[in-house]
Amino acid sequence: MSQAEQRLPESTATLAALAGHYRTVRLDTETLCRPLALEDYGVQGMADVSPPKWHLAHTAWFFERFVLRPYAHAYRVFHARYDELFNSYYQTVGACWPRERRGVLSRPTVGEVMDYRAQVDAAMAALLDAVPGSAREEVAARTLLGIHHEQQHQELLLADIQYNFALNPLRPAYREAPARSGDKAPAWRWQDYAGGLRDIGHAGAGFAYDNEMPRHAVYLRGYRLASRLVTGGEYLEFMRDDGYRRHGLWLADGWAKVRREGWTAPLYWEWREGAWWRMGLGGLEPLDLEEPVCHISFYEADAYARWRGCRLPTEAEWEAAAAGLEIAGQFREAGCYRPAVAVAAPVEGPAQMFGAAWEWTQSVYAPYPGFRPLAGSLGEYNGQFMCNQMVLRGGSCATPRAHIRASYRNFFYPGDRWPFTGIRLAGDAP
Repeated sequence: MSQAEQRLPESTATLAALAGHYRTVRLDTETLCRPLALEDYGVQGMADVSPPKWHLAHTAWFFERFVLRPYAHAYRVFHARYDELFNSYYQTVGACWPRERRGVLSRPTVGEVMDYRAQVDAAMAALLDAVPGSAREEVAARTLLGIHHEQQHQELLLADIQYNFALNPLRPAYREAPARSGDKAPAWRWQDYAGGLRDIGHAGAGFAYDNEMPRHAVYLRGYRLASRLVTGGEYLEFMRDDGYRRHGLWLADGWAKVRREGWTAPLYWEWREGAWWRMGLGGLEPLDLEEPVCHISFYEADAYARWRGCRLPTEAEWEAAAAGLEIAGQFREAGCYRPAVAVAAPVEGPAQMFGAAWEWTQSVYAPYPGFRPLAGSLGEYNGQFMCNQMVLRGGSCATPRAHIRASYRNFFYPGDRWPFTGIRLAGDAP
């Protein structure tokens, strides 16, 4: 994301629209927390998961630290120690409370965190209503970045709640699960794509992160993508064929992870009463074999693809196939929080490219040619993580619809399973 890419027209109407967008997204975060009991707000099931209370406070801290403190000169910080407690990883602005110890913070209380959010929201409303002329462009850019940052945390919030609840032997439900469609996934087929030079990456109007730029040309050999995501039933075939016990299917690091962690099935799958069940945000339910398999690590996705005699797509292949497709799917707004069963793939492209499960690619998360991070502290947002992680594409059933685009690059470590991640097969052109 360059500053130029985020420039907004310096008009009152545009700033008013941005202020409205800000209010909507902030309210969305708090609405997502309404099904929680007070005791749920402080739970941290593992180091990679953050308590809901921390998400609420950190997203407020982002606006306080990067928008209000530099540009709202009459603003007074809510609490001096929050700068350490709710800083995630920005080393250039000071100390960070250890990530793995976020769950020990019984204070501030949930009520105090909500008061913090209210103060930040009031100050942001006042700033956006009367931004000094010389700061309008930068305030708008930083506010827009903060809005998208909060939308990222909305999906993380749901993923973290699901992980925390799955550890509880009572198997609580975050909210009642919607009824299943009863649909059957269509047989998958290959969709072929010609090789040649293709442009990928963000360019033009609209928000994008800096890691999506600059737009550049890549050469692709002819390739093919599966017409839909891999289903739970298809993944079960891999399991029944001893997929978790055949070391030849696995990358060395993945095989070590399987043995160390004792993996025998995707995260949240449980064998009970002679059948497979799945723990989701709707509680423990019988596994729907027609839905896309979800909460899969890169190692598992890669091993499954090898077992099928296929591979995972590169991120360039995925983006070239997604370019021009309608961004349609079952996003967070649907309130389902599990990938929907595929419908027949459209003629113009594969099904489930957006809003089902984040699709692992075989591409390492690295800078594009000519990448330049933002100047200053905000340059730590993406660039510092470009090592040892893999790229995912497409968004999920927990991603806000307004947050996704074809050029969006998500990234996780290859062993991560708690995000909403799935599998699309790829292969070389025949």
